[in-house]
Amino acid sequence: MDWAPIARIAIRYIVGAIIGMDAGATLAGDPDVVTVVALAIGMVVEVAYGIAKRKGWAT
Repeated sequence: MDWAPIARIAIRYIVGAIIGMDAGATLAGDPDVVTVVALAIGMVVEVAYGIAKRKGWAT
């Protein structure tokens, strides 16, 4: 799955709420920041999947 669109949205709103909308828009346009956040989102999803599999939850 391509996490970049989700990462851009997350960056824009989270950073925008904390620092300001201008900074959020700037960081959301930076491909390096988007890549790092997209990788972090992917890692969180995979860890959650692993935990769910280990505990026998629906996956």
